[in-house]
Amino acid sequence: MSFSMAGGGARGPEINVTPLIDVLLTLIIVFMVVVSMDKEQGETAQIPQPDQKQTENVSQPRTVVIQVVWTKENQPPTVKINQDDVRWEDLETRLAEIYLKRAEKVAFVRGDANVDFQYVADVIDVAHHAGVQRVGLLTMDRKLTEE
Repeated sequence: MSFSMAGGGARGPEINVTPLIDVLLTLIIVFMVVVSMDKEQGETAQIPQPDQKQTENVSQPRTVVIQVVWTKENQPPTVKINQDDVRWEDLETRLAEIYLKRAEKVAFVRGDANVDFQYVADVIDVAHHAGVQRVGLLTMDRKLTEE
């Protein structure tokens, strides 16, 4: 038995991977095309639509803004609900009437800069007793636009 030490002997088998890479890239492109053609994603749901006759009669709910307006020194401020004057005694009943039929029970309170915060806190307390679940405070810089 003789061994070749010069390195000119036979080599072992080598695998040519170039055709395998071509096949792999082709399969990736095919899978990408097939996935992009599938338009159905998730479950389809049929949402019940409201009756058109009922929606015409129901007015769109407006945002309720309760304003605490400063009047004079040593006098309690006046209260307005969406620009309508309301007496302090009637505030809870008016808010209860407004929020009796509403699903969204959110009100916004805006107090003038000169109004003591105790009055604003009283309005928030009355609103909670009338059925308002969430109360937001508005500042003087941002005014809520009513449609």
